[in-house]
Amino acid sequence: MPVKVFQFVFKPSLVGTIATLVCIPLFIHFGFWQYHKAQQKMAVQAVYNQAKVNGALPFPLSLPADLSPADWQYKKIVVHGEYEPRYQFLLDNQVENNQAGFHVITPLKIAGTAQYVLVNRGWIAGNSTHSHLPSFSTPSGLQTVLGQVWVPSKKIFSLESKASRLSQAQDAAWPMLWQNMRIAQYQARVPFSVSDMAIKLDPASEAGGFVRNWTVSAERITTHMGYAYQWFGFALATLLIFIYMSFSKIRPEQYSH
Repeated sequence: MPVKVFQFVFKPSLVGTIATLVCIPLFIHFGFWQYHKAQQKMAVQAVYNQAKVNGALPFPLSLPADLSPADWQYKKIVVHGEYEPRYQFLLDNQVENNQAGFHVITPLKIAGTAQYVLVNRGWIAGNSTHSHLPSFSTPSGLQTVLGQVWVPSKKIFSLESKASRLSQAQDAAWPMLWQNMRIAQYQARVPFSVSDMAIKLDPASEAGGFVRNWTVSAERITTHMGYAYQWFGFALATLLIFIYMSFSKIRPEQYSH
């Protein structure tokens, strides 16, 4: 039913009404989705920052039933043990200052136990030819590893069963180059028990580390908030367009009606 407002009449079309009723809730939904993702990233950043100033805890050999590896994410820990270079590997496609390279992942046998934990010792540069793996050293003897617990993402930090031809040719017993990492598959490949949690070696640690610029990127928080505002803007723009298109000026011959 048309509604008169001063010299204008509000008479929305059926198509415009349906489109508006569909688009506005959808845009708002996407906006809140991005907003909640930003809030989650902010919570992760807060936990990461807090862990950096807390004292180091002993690395947990086992977890209570009511705790999961995620509950230890980013906690500062210290552990003593010896590296096992035979089962270390290079994690491919790692970039530092726009230069391609690798992360060195080395298992550490925890002192006084049969338990191992994977230690990300940091980034090393790749050679000019990607088919030639860089050489690096691994310290022997008892090491004091200081770092933060890092629970590898099942989506992006997954150890695949496929290795490069080069790594297979260099070491038939153990492939040195991995595209990404999944701890469960690593555990299935090695003849010892490996923790579900990994360690990122602290930049101050002297336990055989390389370049270690560990950060939780704040850029993603800004990106998610930007997308949220964008979707909310679409919702507002849709409403304004609907209102504008639904109003028409009353012609002189219509005043008598």
